[in-house]
Amino acid sequence: MGVTINRATLIRGTLAGTGGLLAAISSLAVAELVAALVRPESSPVLAVGGASIDLTPAPVKDWAIRNFGTHDKLVLQTGILTVLALFAVALGLLALRRRRAGALGVLAFGVIGAAAALGRPDSASWTDALPSIIGSLAGAAVLYVLARGLTGPRDAVTPDEPDGWDRRGFLLAASAAAVASAGAAVLGRGLVASRSGDAVASRAAVTLPTPGSPAPAIDSRAAPRVPGMPPFTTPNKDFYRVDTALVVPRVDATAWRLRIHGRGVTSPLSLTFQDLLDSELIERDITLTCVSNEVGGRYVGTARWIGVRLAELLRQAGVRPPSRGGQADQLVARSVDGMTLGAPVEDVMDGRDAMLAIGMNGDPLPFEHGFPVRMVVPGLYGYVSACKWIEDVELTTFDAYDPYWVKRKWAREAPIKTQSRIDTPKPFARPKVGTVMIAGVAWAQHRGIDLVEVRVDDGPWQRAHLAAEHTTDTWRLWSLPWRATPGTHTLTVRATDRTGEIQTERRARTIPDGASGWHSVVVTVT
Repeated sequence: MGVTINRATLIRGTLAGTGGLLAAISSLAVAELVAALVRPESSPVLAVGGASIDLTPAPVKDWAIRNFGTHDKLVLQTGILTVLALFAVALGLLALRRRRAGALGVLAFGVIGAAAALGRPDSASWTDALPSIIGSLAGAAVLYVLARGLTGPRDAVTPDEPDGWDRRGFLLAASAAAVASAGAAVLGRGLVASRSGDAVASRAAVTLPTPGSPAPAIDSRAAPRVPGMPPFTTPNKDFYRVDTALVVPRVDATAWRLRIHGRGVTSPLSLTFQDLLDSELIERDITLTCVSNEVGGRYVGTARWIGVRLAELLRQAGVRPPSRGGQADQLVARSVDGMTLGAPVEDVMDGRDAMLAIGMNGDPLPFEHGFPVRMVVPGLYGYVSACKWIEDVELTTFDAYDPYWVKRKWAREAPIKTQSRIDTPKPFARPKVGTVMIAGVAWAQHRGIDLVEVRVDDGPWQRAHLAAEHTTDTWRLWSLPWRATPGTHTLTVRATDRTGEIQTERRARTIPDGASGWHSVVVTVT
């Protein structure tokens, strides 16, 4: 008899945990449907995920980017769903004894999601709380009904239900909840896809005009073909992506607007995408680097960008740089997802090819890289300059406003450091005795690279062959033939920029203003 009771208890507990999971699934499905009607970014998973990113200490973010790369957002979302599933099972078990307490627990998660949604920087209305609230009400109702089927009165024992609880009723209710949840999820995804379709169609309709100032052709001497080396121009599909957006914004270019306003602006501007297409366009090859790039890292790439000179737009708005009596020293760029980046006005207007880019490598910007419009500023790390999905430019001062990353202890101003990287041979490679080509890239955007040197073990520095310089805003490829001898060797590289500054040996972490140090690889020659 005791075994029968234990087995029945185990079955009921398992079903209770399953009921908790089903309640969570129902809650999320309904929330996603409501978010599709209100604003897709207000879904509880995205809201909580965004809040988690905001609250995560910078060193932890750095660790996540270093270890998970572009999969860091997937890992975060998986973690959120895993925690939610564990709590859902716990609430299901709690509901066995206290149905109301279990249902209230689901509602508590709804309150957390609502608070996270309202606290997001892109939240513009109280309606952002609706998906979490309505979803949690649906989940609480499902858990309450399912738990009632598992906690029938003990005097309700029948030949069909010897334990006094309604198996059939539980299964019917669970099946109905599962079907309804699936329907809500499908409908929600359909609505989001329909909205996204307008953005996709607007991008497909874009034909990039011929730039008035085209980029010079890339000389073959600037892009020598060395096995193991990256191409001079990084294909769009291979270009690194580092941002905080859990879901890539899909912006309809026909509805997009950009506002330029703020301190020292005498003629505020409101620009459409067509306004930019009709403007004088420039085309430039520019290497971008993420501040999260470790020594020897892959978060650097070169693309051919097409866009409108940002300085020209600022001049149209009446803005003057600080060196000429301007009132603003910081340009704050805002994205549709609420991200804020702050760039020095002086750098943007000092003659460099800072632009609002609309094209990348001959195509309209990919959604992942900021369609319809993003900022590109040569020589500055992306966290202060490369605002994707930009919709607002405000002129202000560094004293008056701290953008997103500065609030998290990153440096206010972020010129890219002189860096170099060995691309071949790879770490722990086992080349054969004889001539081995050591090769890689070096960059010091807007200053240029004048010298790259390689050292084998503790030997003398040897001058590497530099490929021709395309522009000072792009990386330079370099190579050095090495007569490899048997044994384990350490290969080290350093670069010198056009100002005469030698890349520092001192190792520094990425925070607060970019990593530094010499890149080394260890190989074993056989």
